[in-house]
Amino acid sequence: MPSMVVPEVTLNSCDGITMPVIGMGTSSYPRADPETAKAAILEAIKTGYRHFDTAFIYGSEHDLGEGIAEALRLGFINSRSELFITTKLWASFAERDLVVPAIKASLRNLQVEYVDMYIIHWPFKLVKEVKSTPVEKEIVQPLDLKSVWEGMEECKRLGLARAIGVSNFTCNMLQDLLSIAKIPPALNQVEMNPAWQLKNMREFCKAKGIHVTAFSPLGASGTKWGDDRVLGSAILQDIAKAKGKTTAQISLRWVYEQGVSMVTKSYNKDRMKHNLDIFGWSLTEEELDKLTHLPQRKGVNFASLLGPHDIVLEIDAQL
Repeated sequence: MPSMVVPEVTLNSCDGITMPVIGMGTSSYPRADPETAKAAILEAIKTGYRHFDTAFIYGSEHDLGEGIAEALRLGFINSRSELFITTKLWASFAERDLVVPAIKASLRNLQVEYVDMYIIHWPFKLVKEVKSTPVEKEIVQPLDLKSVWEGMEECKRLGLARAIGVSNFTCNMLQDLLSIAKIPPALNQVEMNPAWQLKNMREFCKAKGIHVTAFSPLGASGTKWGDDRVLGSAILQDIAKAKGKTTAQISLRWVYEQGVSMVTKSYNKDRMKHNLDIFGWSLTEEELDKLTHLPQRKGVNFASLLGPHDIVLEIDAQL
């Protein structure tokens, strides 16, 4: 039996599909070795995680698949249907005819017949495989949103994905997508934490029935793109001390109280447990007000990764 039960959110336009509000992230830099990753997946399932977030580009799909297969063999779970698995369409495959082959490749890696959520990973396409960054301007191209989304819808119709969504989409891009989609996106996965609160995005998505999932809810501390602006915040630390909680728990609880789900990654056994222990208590109005006034700065800028190209700068300015 899992030691903790995570609440679930019902996704719109998905036939009543529910998703655990905390997902275990599997992106690590540098990449974890397969045995370490597999052991972490097993530990996460034992701890109570039922939502796992991966992506083709993370290189972790195969490790996650191995971990799930082992969990089934060991009886940690009785069937694959007990898990909610998210993976993502990489930007090099963001073309109509490549979407279905891409999800099938991910399914082979994961050793499953379907994913619960398939997401367009980046809000533009890369016209060739990228070996290093930054890249030349012509490699980054706008998405042909209509045709790529038709490919995503086909994944759902074929039963390869139970739900489909997007990541790093601006409000304008979401509006464009809603105007052409036969199946609207179930969610938008974006960077969000107390130091990057995205209030306008959250309000827009709520009005349109699009769920928001936060990545980097702890500021991606310890990664090459993140920093300690969340975990090192004196305001968060003071609230944590007063409540007898960790700084990470305060940040995750704040995200949850905004009606947002989250993907958080730790391969540390104790932190895995702490990151789930954010229910059964709440932040006071005074504490929430303090967090509202934190300095705002996001961690992920596409321009710093790919180069200051017009399409990238435009998206960075709106996210």
